[in-house]
Amino acid sequence: MKKLPYIMMILIFATVSFTSIAWADTTPSDMQAVWMATVYNLDFPTVKNDITAQKQEYIEKINNLKALGINTVVVQVRPKADALYKSQINPWSDVLTGIQGKDPGYDPLAFMIEEAHKRGMALHAWLNPYRVTTSGTDINKLSPNHPARLHPEWLIKWNNALYYNPELEGVKTHIVETVKEIVTNYDVDGIHFDDYFYPSNYPLPSGEDKDGPVANSRREHVNDLIQRVSNAIKQINDEVSFGISPMGIWKNSTSDPTGSETKGNESYYTVFADTRTWIKNGWIDYVVPQIYWETGNKAADYETLVKWWSNEVRETGVDLYIGHGLYKDVIAKEIDTQLRIAQKYPLVKGSFYYGMKNLLANQAGSAEKIMAFNRLQSLEPGLNPQADVNISSGQSPVKSGTVTASVLNVRSGAGLHNSVITKVPRGTKVTVLNKEPGWYNVKLANGQVGWVSADYLTVNF
Repeated sequence: MKKLPYIMMILIFATVSFTSIAWADTTPSDMQAVWMATVYNLDFPTVKNDITAQKQEYIEKINNLKALGINTVVVQVRPKADALYKSQINPWSDVLTGIQGKDPGYDPLAFMIEEAHKRGMALHAWLNPYRVTTSGTDINKLSPNHPARLHPEWLIKWNNALYYNPELEGVKTHIVETVKEIVTNYDVDGIHFDDYFYPSNYPLPSGEDKDGPVANSRREHVNDLIQRVSNAIKQINDEVSFGISPMGIWKNSTSDPTGSETKGNESYYTVFADTRTWIKNGWIDYVVPQIYWETGNKAADYETLVKWWSNEVRETGVDLYIGHGLYKDVIAKEIDTQLRIAQKYPLVKGSFYYGMKNLLANQAGSAEKIMAFNRLQSLEPGLNPQADVNISSGQSPVKSGTVTASVLNVRSGAGLHNSVITKVPRGTKVTVLNKEPGWYNVKLANGQVGWVSADYLTVNF
């Protein structure tokens, strides 16, 4: 067996040295999730045609994820209109054996659900609804029983790839039946769609406007599918959540006054995805906007988008989780800051992380920061543990403190340049979590976490 990287040994040690964190068997409200990508064999499996190796790899990875405080794994079970599960509708995925349509000799999804649930972790089945190929347009290279090969009239071509045409009734029925098969046959906790709908920037007919009849018709066809999938899931098992992770920007304010103060690609126009309609109609149970930008980004500031999406789900009953792009160094480095900012918005119920490979490699210290954050969230409000948290980041022992200023600002980070997230009066008791020169990271009795000036806090060491 290969030696685990140093960070993995730390994480395994952490599961033993920490008090156990108990997660619910179904989708938790405070979700800490990771996307497990299978397309291109990105995250899983890294070995093909080996049942034992694939099972061991999955177990090792979810053990390490659990050690970080991850409570939900979102597994890509339909990467290219195929399946990582036994299906009468779609062929076996080639990521398992190297050959599309070849039986891998076991049922990966059934195995993955069982192992996740053993550990108190939820599993959401992640489907890309329309993508058929990532490269190439020769349908003869697809499995002989692939629906796209049997129904070439369902297909559209764009940028040397194949997609199901979202406007066709046969395509809609096929995707709904695909979802129904999974929900009927597997104990999944959720069905999850990512941010791909129409191919990105799929051209409109000559003379057509982005808000014209063809564009609106495309959005209505996607809306129709989302509503039908939602209804199908609830008719089979209303305990199964339906969530979508759209692009981080619905519309910029330059396109719509109610859009966000941003200047990036808009899902409403780029892929004809109208997330606002899905939320307002309650067709989805949760939304995970992919806010893959850093704080202060001139085109798309992280907190600006967190605030916009928080307002978007207000009074809708749709849960909001934030998608973080750990594959970017700038995001991985500031992930603790992003998590603290999200805490300022009560409607944010948790986080999703992409990519899993980057997380488990502790890119820019992200694993340590997320583990520390999740550990702190597991503490009961007001709890004053007197033991070292014992992680590799060098975090200080957890102690108690008392506010000495008449009113003390609690900030989003260490330093006066960080925003004030709340204020607390003299005599307030806090839990001290960490220290930087001149500043303490503290947790308030209501569970809120922030930074305060060391000059105005008496700490009981």
